[in-house]
Amino acid sequence: MTFVQLKYVLAVAREGSISRAAKTLFISQPSLSAAVHELEAELGITLFRRTSTGVAVTTDGEEFLGYARQVIEQTDLIEERYLGTAPVRHQFCVSCQHYSFAVEAFVALIKAHGGRAYDFRIRETQTYEIIEDVAALRSEVGVLYLNDFNRAVIERTLEDNALRFTRLFTATPHVFVGTGSPLATRSSVSLADLEPFPRLSYEQGEHNAFYFAEELASTRASAKDILVRDRATLFNLMVGLDGYTISSGIIDSDLYGPNIVAVPLELDDAMEIGYITHTRVTPGTYGALYIEELKRTAEAARRSGRVR
Repeated sequence: MTFVQLKYVLAVAREGSISRAAKTLFISQPSLSAAVHELEAELGITLFRRTSTGVAVTTDGEEFLGYARQVIEQTDLIEERYLGTAPVRHQFCVSCQHYSFAVEAFVALIKAHGGRAYDFRIRETQTYEIIEDVAALRSEVGVLYLNDFNRAVIERTLEDNALRFTRLFTATPHVFVGTGSPLATRSSVSLADLEPFPRLSYEQGEHNAFYFAEELASTRASAKDILVRDRATLFNLMVGLDGYTISSGIIDSDLYGPNIVAVPLELDDAMEIGYITHTRVTPGTYGALYIEELKRTAEAARRSGRVR
């Protein structure tokens, strides 16, 4: 077993495909496949299960990759610090719902720990894909929310995928609207107040069940519905069409400017926002550091009185 083999299998897990991993490693696909097979033969376990779309990490592979990531990260840090080697290209990936605080923590992580070279990724994506990413070890950390409506389904899905949820904070419902919206200056709004305006929601793909919706009150009928895939489009529609979306009320004006405001929503509900990790794999160096940044961001929000 070599350090190179460990880096190879971590790349395969991250990309979910031997062919894609080979491209990122600048080696041929047959060479990478042979290296993975040799390591599996030496260990006496199967690390990956071949699928129609690529590869999936096996249960044995999950445990091994957790150790491998820590070995590689610590070795890279030692070599960079003490042996005068070229800067190590540090790697980390997080998958999350569309929360500005998750981006804020990601920015803080890179500023404090990115170093001179890094390959950090943040995937603002659909709820079920967040769960799949962390289960398949493509991401070390996922960020999503639970409430009374989705809790049973989400917790069962997490358990089925050997994942755990850790609460960061609880937020009361708000609507995000553009500063030019008729609702922007209100001290609070009701669901009835929202009826004339377009409702903006994040598309959930083939898992578009209400339980995986990113927004509260997703089962409520709306005459004007717009589904989007990314935050920039949603914010543009908010400003251009006086649209709204229901969320946590936490937004970083330093990152997103003054054009979006949060207005309290008169709704008897709450969002328990937290992060998910794998039960059989300890987060690596940057996964642990990102979680600490999330906790600092959550504590700052609590001190401001925005969440509890």
